[in-house]
Amino acid sequence: MWRCCRVWAAMLSLKLPQLLQVHQVPRVFWEDGIMSGYRRPTSSALDCVLSIFQMTNETVNIWTHFLPTWYFLWRLLALAGVPGFCAEPYHWPLLVFLLPACLYPFASCCAHTFSSMSPRARHICYFLDYGALSLYSLGEPAAAGGGRRAAGGGGAEGAVPEASAAARLSAGCAFPYAAYSTPASWLHSRLHRLFVPAAALNSFLCTGLSCYSRFLELESPGLSKALRTAAFAYPFLFDNLPLFYRLGQCWGRGRSCGQETLSPSHSYHLLCALLTGFLFASHLPERLAPGRFDYIGHSHQLFHICAVLGTHFQLEAVLADMGSRRAWLASQEPPLGLEGTAATLGVAVAGNLLIIAAFTATLLQAPSTCPLLQGCQLDGGSQAKQQ
Repeated sequence: MWRCCRVWAAMLSLKLPQLLQVHQVPRVFWEDGIMSGYRRPTSSALDCVLSIFQMTNETVNIWTHFLPTWYFLWRLLALAGVPGFCAEPYHWPLLVFLLPACLYPFASCCAHTFSSMSPRARHICYFLDYGALSLYSLGEPAAAGGGRRAAGGGGAEGAVPEASAAARLSAGCAFPYAAYSTPASWLHSRLHRLFVPAAALNSFLCTGLSCYSRFLELESPGLSKALRTAAFAYPFLFDNLPLFYRLGQCWGRGRSCGQETLSPSHSYHLLCALLTGFLFASHLPERLAPGRFDYIGHSHQLFHICAVLGTHFQLEAVLADMGSRRAWLASQEPPLGLEGTAATLGVAVAGNLLIIAAFTATLLQAPSTCPLLQGCQLDGGSQAKQQ
């Protein structure tokens, strides 16, 4: 009892990190329309952890992905715990679907938590975040992550999104779509056979372009944002081709289109994807009232919420397709074997880790005077303009 009291006393004696205004941090840390609530750009790991329990401009970003991590983990364990579920090859794509669903919000949570340790640590944190999103595009549905630019407006001087909103809505879930949502006319076609391998290659493109875009964000923020958006928008469009095709086949036909009928959850997922894209492009509401939404209500937080909802609805849609189309699919072709599933996923994981390692090594070898690591603090005139 006495030991517990001493632990609580020690915790209460810890001082929460001091928060800063936008003009007190390097430009690489700026967020569009966010004027206050910044953590020290040289925070220790302990300071970063303590900031989770302090109201900063990142706190809600952290919790809106930390809590969903446990929700998707619970869904995974609940399904895996059903007797015989994991032994059935038909269910393996669903399990591959759920693994990145647990990984991407956790990676995002860690990136937001520890990104204030230094400019170098910030970039590495988001390299890992991009890698998790890329794997999600191979095995998972739309995710959420946020746009960052110059505080107080959309000028060309600002930093571009950390984990682009397009990144979060890009994830298209190639494994479960290929297994459960393939249009009838695609079965046994070359496109069907190459769909998952192509998605794996897309994940390399996604990680490579998004990591490279960070090296451009201070000198060419427009190009950096365009590259990062394209890096995730293309996999989103590719991975959702089966849905778009089925939607076109069933347009105006209601439930009379047989196996091509879409679950309402597919529509909810696509709606959430559109909302995340809108939030990424608009940076509303903080762009209209800089400083008013620094802690609660800015687009990054809304973006996280829409992305998590999109992932939830896509999970429900995949479950609906898996159940309603099982008998029909069983009569068409055998399910993908464990060897093929594991091999494709293993190659994707290894390739993305190598890409992240290459960019991390480049960053670690860069001199401390590199603009990417220094950022520039505002001069007096710019400070006055921002305030």
